[in-house]
Parts: sequence; C-alpha cells; structure tokens
Amino acid sequence: MKNGRTILVGEDELEVRGYLEMALKCLGYSVELAQDGDEVLACLQSSQSDFAAVILDIMMPNRDGMDTLREIRRLDPTLPVIIVSGAASTLNVVTAMKTGATDFLCKPVAHEDLRKAVTRALQGVGARLAPLPRNSAPASKAFLGRNARMKEIHSLVGQIGWSEAPVLIQGETGSGKEVIARELHAQSPRASKPFLKLNCAALPSELVESELFGYERGAFTGAFQKKAGLFEMADGGTILLDEIGDMDVRLQAKLLQVLQDHEFQRIGGKETIKVDVRVMAATHRDLEIGIAERNFREDLYYRLNVINIVLPPLRERTEDIIPMAEFLMKKHAPQGAATPIITTDLRHAMLGHRWPGNVRELENFIRKYLILKDPELLGRELRSKMVRKALTSSPLPDAHGAPAENPAATPILEQVTKAKQQAETEAILAALNSTRWNRKQAAVLLKIDYKALLYKMKKLGVEDKQAAFPAPAPPAPAKVAAMGGNG
Repeated sequence: MKNGRTILVGEDELEVRGYLEMALKCLGYSVELAQDGDEVLACLQSSQSDFAAVILDIMMPNRDGMDTLREIRRLDPTLPVIIVSGAASTLNVVTAMKTGATDFLCKPVAHEDLRKAVTRALQGVGARLAPLPRNSAPASKAFLGRNARMKEIHSLVGQIGWSEAPVLIQGETGSGKEVIARELHAQSPRASKPFLKLNCAALPSELVESELFGYERGAFTGAFQKKAGLFEMADGGTILLDEIGDMDVRLQAKLLQVLQDHEFQRIGGKETIKVDVRVMAATHRDLEIGIAERNFREDLYYRLNVINIVLPPLRERTEDIIPMAEFLMKKHAPQGAATPIITTDLRHAMLGHRWPGNVRELENFIRKYLILKDPELLGRELRSKMVRKALTSSPLPDAHGAPAENPAATPILEQVTKAKQQAETEAILAALNSTRWNRKQAAVLLKIDYKALLYKMKKLGVEDKQAAFPAPAPPAPAKVAAMGGNG
C-alpha cells in the first residue's frame, strides 16, 4: 500500500538488498525492491507508485546508479535519492551531489546511519533544491583569493558540508585545516551544536583518552569526580581530531569502535553512552606511510578517509598571499585605526618568501607589521631569511667554481638525517645480501613488517644497488673423508 512511507531500493546484490529491506521495515517503512536502474525507473513511472524516497546503489548492471539518478532528476526534481556505494571516493561523492543526490552512504551501511539518512531525506534536510541557510557571518577566508586549487576545495566544501560523512583534511602545519573543518561544520545541519577540537599530538595518550571519553570518579589517581569527555559534550555536533597521525595505536582501536557503533564507556565506567557526533580528522602526516610502518591502523584510515581534502601550502598559492595579508590586516587592526599599506618593496619580499609556517606564519607577520609599521625593516627581515635558507640548502662553490660540500652550511638536522639514511641503507643491504635478496626473509632478519621494508627500499633507492651487491656465492660442497677398511 502506498502511503507516502514507501521507499524504493535499487540494489543488485541480493544480500545487501535483503538487509536494506529488513532494516527499513524495522524502521516502519514499506519497501519495494529493484535489481537495476531500469527496474527503478519502471517502478517510478508506474502510475500506482507513490514513493517517499529512493535508495540507489552506484554500481548496478544495465543502467548504473549515476545514470539512473540523472533520469530520476529529469522525472522528479524533488524526490529524495540516497546513494550508497562501497567505493566512497571523493570523486563519487562530489559527482553524486552534483547530479542531485540527497545523501550519500558508505557500504557496509550501518543501521543507525540508514535511519538518520532516511529521516533527513524525508524532512528535506540537505535537499539540493533548498540549500541549507548559511551563517550571517562572511564566508571563511580560507577560500580568499584566486588559487584554482582553493576554489575547487571551496566548491567541494559547499557540496559536502551538509553531509554526515567523515572527512580527513591533510596539509602542512598552519595551512588552514581547522578553518576548513569549522567551515564544514558551519554549513552542516549541526551548525547550532558544539564544534570541539582536540590536538592528539599535544597530550600524552592517557590524557587524550580521558579527554575524548571522560572518566568515572576513582578511575585512576586524581580522578576525584566524574568528568564528561568531548564525545559527550559534542553530542549532536562535530569533533575535530587534529594531528590524528600522532594518536597512539591502542587508542585508535577504541576510536574505531566509537565510529562504528556510536557508543562508548567512560574510563572506569560500565555504562554504555550513545552519541551522535560527526568526526573530522586532520593531519600533516602521510597516513599511508604510517600504515606501512604499523603506526596507524588501516581500518581506521579507511573509516576516516571517506572524503579527503588536501590543502596546498601557501608557497603553492602565491596569488593569494597579498589578498590574504590585506584581509588579516583589517582583521587584526585596532578598531577605527588606519591600516598600513603594503609597499611595492614589501610586496616583492612577501611573494619571494617560502612561508614554511603557511597562513599561520603570514598572520603572525601581519600582526608584527601592525605593531612596527616599518615596511623596510620587515622587508629586509624576509630577504635575510631567504638568504639564510639558500646558504643552508645549497653547497658553497669550491675554488674552481664548482659546488662543494660545506658541512658548516648544512644544518645539523640534515647531517643527522643523512647519517640515519646511510645506516638504514647499509642494514637493509646486509640483510638482503645474506638472504640472496629474498625480501621476506630480510624483513624477518630486520624484525620489520614486509610492507615497511618495501617502502624503505623504494625510499632509499636500494633496488638500484642490487647489481652492485651480488648475492654471495653458495658454499663449496663439504669434503667427505674416504672410509678405509682393513680388508
């Protein structure tokens, strides 16, 4: 019976189709099933159909989910359509949203995620024809300027801000990862709820755990009273886990459980606490390297990396340096005070600087300029930094004009890094040669993971040295003494 609570499910996998049918019926909905896009469209075009929403898999035979979605939007621009996919790449998410999807769920679909997605769809939250109202505050200045990559990120944030999907934000320190996370929160249905942040690198793992999950009175020495953790305090809102790459592996397992089950227990407690929190993560580290070196859980990585945003460093978006600086001067200038101008000389110095601290360094520079108001002094300061950088990064020429090694001009850290790499190379080569270049046996000898060994070999260029270090010759056959007799 069609009563406005019937949901059409388009899914070619029998087990997934059966699970969605059962889960939706448990939530009180009537369900009709289709095995591919053609069946979905046939159901929608039937004069007897009156569907409240459609759940659509991307990968289906005959007519895939995206093509079906386009046809649905031609037939009915307002019908909620929830896309589900086992390949939740950023491209798939963005394509689905641009095509007109109402929501996006990752396989395997959790029952609670399904419930919330259907509820949002039927309430009209996130509908493509009615964008969520934005805050009255001006748009985030993370997107200020003309850089093409930042414009793409701005567009992506507008597409996914309303979503419940986890987001992993990567970029160098000071590049604006927290600003992006706050913008995503501001554009979401959770905008009126808390946005809380925890820097996983700033605290020992024990304190990170207590900050996230809270603790009961008497759970450990110094726990004089019960304390709620960030997950409890952010219920209904968003948590940003900054520098997630520095989180202890043991704690990563507990975080993964919360992401999957939406529940946890305080330290020292037995009560199970259910929460509704959107989790975002940020890091300057390459988490795939962390996985290879067994410092980061692969399952947590894929759980967090549903949508990935990689911020370019400021040195790669030089066209935005001056507009950003002018905005920051207006932001930090005393009320009613005139802001100093950026002279031509200072402008050239700013554009030539590498800004290793990115936007954070630029902001501190502008605050200093507002205090000193001396463009010549600050211009000389930036140019002297560039000269020092050139001296420490390039060898000095010898008497004949050719580049020569200059240990005094090489930073201590660089020398230590080279020595460490040389020692690692020699150890790996020794292990490989002793095992006739059997990489698995070499990994056992070195007591490291096989994938980590392959990564190290590639990074250090060990593969190129195989010809120079041939495998040892097999040992000569043992001489067998003749057995003599007395006749």
